[in-house]
Amino acid sequence: MVDVGEKQATSRAAEAEGWIRMSATAFRTVADRGLAKGDVVAASELAGMLAAKRTSELIPLCHPLGLEHVAVTATLDPDLPGVRLRATARAHARTGVEMEALTAVAVGLLTVYDMVKAVDRGMEISTIRLVEKTGGQGGDWRRMDVGDG
Repeated sequence: MVDVGEKQATSRAAEAEGWIRMSATAFRTVADRGLAKGDVVAASELAGMLAAKRTSELIPLCHPLGLEHVAVTATLDPDLPGVRLRATARAHARTGVEMEALTAVAVGLLTVYDMVKAVDRGMEISTIRLVEKTGGQGGDWRRMDVGDG
């Protein structure tokens, strides 16, 4: 791991997004809450939050952080058709929280796949990306093409 012991702890935040495309039939099944495994939206949000808290266990060389806030929002998008996920992570730390936000999105989308695969194995997870980060030595950064897809 990179030595961050001499860095000053500052307020840091990151937001990430991603989406999963599925067949129209699978989308209708998700929207109608017709899956035996339950509510896809709620499960993917919870999975993302839990994953963010365990990021350092999943990503080699990632520092463990005491997160102060994690929020994951899953939205049904009939235009994909599929589910969009957005995650925000915040901490007062010596290193950023980008990996926690990205991990939340990735695991949330994998949860959608797991729950819906009986209806559509051809789903496609796409464009997991950082949207914005604030704080730290690198300063603030925001993606300009948010919402494309």
